[in-house]
Amino acid sequence: MPSSPIRKLVPFAEQAKLEGVHVYHLNIGQPDIETPKIALEAVKNNTIDVLAYSRSEGSEQYRQKLANYYQNHRISVESADIIVTTGGSEALLFAFGSIMDPKDEIIIPEPFYANYNGFSTAQGINIVPVVSKLSTNFALPPIATFEALITEKTKAILICNPGNPTGYLYSQDEILQLAKLVKKHDLFLIADEVYREFTYDGKQHHSIMAIEGLENHAIMIDSVSKRYSMCGARIGCLVTKNKSVRDTALKFAQARLSPPTYAQIASEAALDTPISYFENVVEEYVERRNILIQELSSIEGIKVATPTGAFYCVVELPVQDADDFARWLLEEFRLNDATIMIAPAAGFYSTPGLGKSQVRIAYVLKKEDLMASVEILKQGLKAYDSRQ
Repeated sequence: MPSSPIRKLVPFAEQAKLEGVHVYHLNIGQPDIETPKIALEAVKNNTIDVLAYSRSEGSEQYRQKLANYYQNHRISVESADIIVTTGGSEALLFAFGSIMDPKDEIIIPEPFYANYNGFSTAQGINIVPVVSKLSTNFALPPIATFEALITEKTKAILICNPGNPTGYLYSQDEILQLAKLVKKHDLFLIADEVYREFTYDGKQHHSIMAIEGLENHAIMIDSVSKRYSMCGARIGCLVTKNKSVRDTALKFAQARLSPPTYAQIASEAALDTPISYFENVVEEYVERRNILIQELSSIEGIKVATPTGAFYCVVELPVQDADDFARWLLEEFRLNDATIMIAPAAGFYSTPGLGKSQVRIAYVLKKEDLMASVEILKQGLKAYDSRQ
């Protein structure tokens, strides 16, 4: 199993904290936005006497309410189309295990969410990467590139929309191109849509579940983690109209018994969160993004893609080994008794050698902290370059 590029530097960050150093965490998508109080109150004020198992596919009440939520987003699904999972991570594992056998292949644009590497390793599946580039803001590579990689072992194409780690939001045309391709070759299209609410600059999210004629090919992955700033709830779901896939995924769900009951209660309540919550959150993220991109762009030698969704950006640094630089920042560099933790981007690729000079930055900190973090990065690059 590969180490997580997001979490593998944690021991060095913890050591820095023990030494009295303040560490700004730019490495992980843990929002500092408050969880909706309605979700927390639902757990605090429940009247459960016995904390029992729920159904393996999740409670009917939560799934029905979730289906209503999707209907409001122009995604026509029923509660029977939904399997509640322990986070979006488990939904991905269920999807991989349901549609692929060991040695099968899945095509994924890279850089991609690092744990796709881990999930594929766990299932014995081979990732076939398609490289997207910072120079094009990590837009979808030409569809012909995907088609050229399809073999008899290919079972699916996976996208994250909006993207982690790139923040790229796929256009409707890009989604339709992928839909046409998977139908032509009878493949599955898996879309990790956990950042659906976070789109910027007037752009709109386009779900694969809203495409007519794709019902038997589309598998959507979702989660409450980012949407409601409930990462610790560990509630996600797998959504598909393909009954064969659902029936198979349910076997995996039965094997792990059930998703957590209290977390489902919180997630169900969170669905009553007013739209104004998301309007305020998106406005906050846009301000953070703009400040971050502006400050990063002022540093000589840095290249950065401008995200149009989620809350990440990929930054190319004037260093040869971002892993070494990230570790050095935690172990040795201090500015006003503070340092930063960044995620080396090589772990977001499956092609060896790619992303060695890149890092992912999550703009989940308040604006003042982001500015302080970029100053640490700027001075850290100068000091790292002049060590000899």
